Amino acid sequence: MLASLGAPGQPWAVLSDRDRAILDFERGCWRLPSPKGAAIRAHLDLSPTRYYQLLGALLDDPAALAYDPLVVRRLRRARAQRRRARIEGRAAGRAR
Repeated sequence: MLASLGAPGQPWAVLSDRDRAILDFERGCWRLPSPKGAAIRAHLDLSPTRYYQLLGALLDDPAALAYDPLVVRRLRRARAQRRRARIEGRAAGRAR
């Protein structure tokens, strides 16, 4: 894959190896036979909490979007849906 070469001048070249590994992992994690938390520890040597902190920050990074636009956009949509559900749930709870 060309992205893993870290070619200078590419927008995603500013991403660290760990950042690219997180995005690569997220792209294919659904195929892993083990639970995601265990796979995060085994493949990335991170706690799941730290993984999700780093992933959340990557979603707002233009370099991550340039590196893997499909994964980043999918995760941004999922994040927006979760936020909407939380807001709507709170609003529905107050209406009672």
